Amino acid sequence: MAKRDLHKVLFPKQRKVLTSFGEDLLLAMKRRGFTKKMVCERTGFDNKTVNKVFAGDPGVAIGTYLKIMSMLGMEDNFSVMAAHDEVGIKLQNIKLLEGSK
Repeated sequence: MAKRDLHKVLFPKQRKVLTSFGEDLLLAMKRRGFTKKMVCERTGFDNKTVNKVFAGDPGVAIGTYLKIMSMLGMEDNFSVMAAHDEVGIKLQNIKLLEGSK
C-alpha cells in the first residue's frame, strides 16, 4: 500500500476554501498585470510551485503563499484573516456574560 501524504488530505469544504484562495491570488496577479513568469522571478519560486499556489495545493508551505501575497502587495490581508475571530469573540462574550450573573 502506498503511503498517503496526510498533510495533503483535507475535508471537501477545506479543499474548496483553499482552491478558492489560490484562484483569488491568481486573479489578483492578473489584475495587477503580472504574469506567472514575473511572479517566479520576483519570488524565486519555480513555475511548478507558483502553479501549485494558484491551484490551492495544500502541500505548499504557508510561507510560500505569504511570499506571493507580499509580492502582490497583499501581505496585510494575511494578518487580517486570523484577527477577525467571530467564533472566539462569541465564546468569550458568553463566558463574560456567565460571570456577571
